[in-house]
Amino acid sequence: MILSAKHLSKTYIDSDQTIKVLIDASLDVERGDLICITGKSGCGKSTMLHIMGLLDAPDSGELHIGGKVVHSNSAEAPAIRNRDLGFVFQFHYLIEDLSALENVALPMLIAGKSEAQAKARAKQLLAVLGLAERINRYPNQLSGGEQQRVSLARALANEPKLVLADEPTGNLDPAHSNEVWEMIRSLNRDLNQAFVVVTHDVEAAQKANKSFELIDGKLLRIDA
Repeated sequence: MILSAKHLSKTYIDSDQTIKVLIDASLDVERGDLICITGKSGCGKSTMLHIMGLLDAPDSGELHIGGKVVHSNSAEAPAIRNRDLGFVFQFHYLIEDLSALENVALPMLIAGKSEAQAKARAKQLLAVLGLAERINRYPNQLSGGEQQRVSLARALANEPKLVLADEPTGNLDPAHSNEVWEMIRSLNRDLNQAFVVVTHDVEAAQKANKSFELIDGKLLRIDA
């Protein structure tokens, strides 16, 4: 088991309104899983993903990574995020002053790898994602789909056990959206890379090996 979220609950207070975005939500992620979570806008999908990524804390419940209970505010959380988890967001958040190669190499340099090691793996990942000819281009010289593929390569840089993707195609047109989805499915199939993807794309979610829907705070399996 890579990650296990157990009985997560999360409530927000908005003015005088109490909003329960997660109610006793549980999810297990194993190696090779491609899990999609769908639901209406604002239903709490991103909150669930952020808790799983140690970017937010639940009001109650536990998160287990590598068999250990972990907390977003623990001293080891940054190291776990950098070592065991990869992140892809709706907006690519690439550094505009760095080339595609340098953007992908950066997490590895932060983790302590040499520049030669980091650039060699970055080149390999970009080639796998069909960007071998674009490694020296800057983000503003890449299409939306290419930028998101660079962010996907960056998420894979430190060989994470799990990649968490929050609406990775939400800012793309249909053609580029399909391009990114195909890359995710290919990485899952060929590298046995585990993914949890939050998406509003119900059709794409049906191609996952496990699909869930978040309804009124409750995470429901919809492909069983």
